[in-house]
Amino acid sequence: MDSLCLKSKYTLIIAIGVMISSCSTGSSKEQNKIKLLDIPVLELQSRNIEVPKTYVCDIQAVQFVEVRAKVEGYVDRIFVDEGENVRKGQTLFQLSSMEFNEMVNSANARLMQAKAESKAASLEVERLKILVDKNIISSSELELANSKKAVAESAILEAESSLKNAKTGLSYTTIKAPFDGIVDRIPYKTGSLVTAGDLLTNITDISEIFAYYRVTENEYLRYMRDRLEGSEEGFNEEITLILSDGEVYPFKGNLETMEADFERGTGSIAFRVRFPNPDQLIKHGASGKIQMTNMLEDIFLIPQKSTFEIQEYNYVYLLDKDNRVKVRSFKPIQRYGVYYIADGFEPGDKIIFEGIQQVKDGIEITPSLVSEKDAYDTLSTSI
Repeated sequence: MDSLCLKSKYTLIIAIGVMISSCSTGSSKEQNKIKLLDIPVLELQSRNIEVPKTYVCDIQAVQFVEVRAKVEGYVDRIFVDEGENVRKGQTLFQLSSMEFNEMVNSANARLMQAKAESKAASLEVERLKILVDKNIISSSELELANSKKAVAESAILEAESSLKNAKTGLSYTTIKAPFDGIVDRIPYKTGSLVTAGDLLTNITDISEIFAYYRVTENEYLRYMRDRLEGSEEGFNEEITLILSDGEVYPFKGNLETMEADFERGTGSIAFRVRFPNPDQLIKHGASGKIQMTNMLEDIFLIPQKSTFEIQEYNYVYLLDKDNRVKVRSFKPIQRYGVYYIADGFEPGDKIIFEGIQQVKDGIEITPSLVSEKDAYDTLSTSI
């Protein structure tokens, strides 16, 4: 009887052991299932793309001149209004000219006097010459008369110069437009006293406009190397201007020239683009952005949602041949919509496309390959 009980006890212990072993094996398999997460993976392929790039620009009129008073006087008349179109040589302002008229009259009188004295000196020389020829007087008196004649002739030159200066001063009281353009604000009104150098208005010619934008030294070097290699695409490319309200300007511009030196502090250099402005829509001093296209070759588009950032570095999870996850850092070239443009990868590299919060470095996953079309379907709508 005791033997039978002992045998039953051993049989129960073995059964319990088998059950425990079975539960342990099942738990281990379940744990493996949890570790092998099913994660969407994107296979990278290199591509060439045209990337739009914008630069803040400073817009200036093709001609911009400050019209200032050259002499002191009162504003007698104003012949134009603010915002008015004027032609080259058209009278803009008339300053008081009475004082300058008197100066002209005085200079003219001195000139007439000098001419009269010169004529009298010439007659005296002729009279004395006859007397010297007849040995009535000595030649020294003739020489003295010639000297007086020379002084009288120099007085004519001096009077002519004074008259010219007086007429120039008188001409400065009439201010005319230096070229075809638009009148700016007129700060001084009729009756105002102005002094030499006071700003009367500005004249701007906006039939065309210049847009200046600054590029980095690296961009400048790439551009110049392209030129040296015989590619004139930079100068021939039609450039787009985006106005301050976000609208695209309907006329294209051409890159013309650049500054001679880099700006200290920023290390940048300015390029100049000329745009037509037939409707005079754009005014001097307006703001906008230059938009250009840049061809990037053999680059990779990395979805931003597939990356994470720690301090100044960007990271993705790269999948190796054993389906193990490895952290990989990269430096984006620039943003492109909801993507990063990057290089340094290899065609066929696989990155975690979604669910980067669920993985960590070194774990093994079950990759679920996402087609390139599905991954980049939103590219056109998100840029």
